[in-house]
Amino acid sequence: MGGVLRAELLWVETFTGLRMGRFEKLVKAVRERGGNGAGGGRPWCLPLADRVLLVAVYYRTNLTMRQLAPLFGVSPATVCRVIQRLRPLLAIEPAPRPVADVERLWIVDGTLVPVRDRTVAASSRNYRFSANVQVIIDADSRLVIASARPVPGNKADAHAWRESDLPAIAAGTTVIADGAYLGTGLIVPHRKRSGRPLLRGQEEDNAEHRRVRARVEHTFARMKNWKILRDCRQKGDGLHHAVQAVATMHNLAMTG
Repeated sequence: MGGVLRAELLWVETFTGLRMGRFEKLVKAVRERGGNGAGGGRPWCLPLADRVLLVAVYYRTNLTMRQLAPLFGVSPATVCRVIQRLRPLLAIEPAPRPVADVERLWIVDGTLVPVRDRTVAASSRNYRFSANVQVIIDADSRLVIASARPVPGNKADAHAWRESDLPAIAAGTTVIADGAYLGTGLIVPHRKRSGRPLLRGQEEDNAEHRRVRARVEHTFARMKNWKILRDCRQKGDGLHHAVQAVATMHNLAMTG
């Protein structure tokens, strides 16, 4: 049975949100990370570019494997194997270490991602079983710097931050966050206290803080154009790999 979708201009730009040149960079990165395998085994029935397209389409549309199979002319089992094999290879590149004489501003926040796997989720304030995903972005470029492993959605942002590897990644960089990160050492808004209104300068600081911090909310909105982050059916590390891959594709789309 022949498939419909191939790694061609029309299908790539329609189904992944990436320009062809950016998609080719994604394929190159997967190839360099061993996407074609070490050799010696049974060959894949799809070329690497089509397999990368399959994973990207899966994350972008959140179609089931049974729905994706006829689009690529393969079996649902093959779709599953392709996703399992390639999803770790789409992970975001590690953040470069800060340069001492270059001032950088990063923003951190958490977002709730509904997920079916109850071992990585909990009943959350969005009234669904969700996981809390912590993400750092660069305030100037709006690119994702790093994301942490998901934690149950009933954990507070400050707790999720402390448990993650993000504090080590952000060491030496100025990081701002909202009031949920009070006591973490990050730059948070001035706190209103009973009977002690904020000074005019503090109100102005908070207004500027909100204006800059809104960029991370805009980033979350763009990332959730990949519908896997609206209802993740993957188990175990599936959500973590999905967030990492979506961050990679988001960054490619932003630089396109």
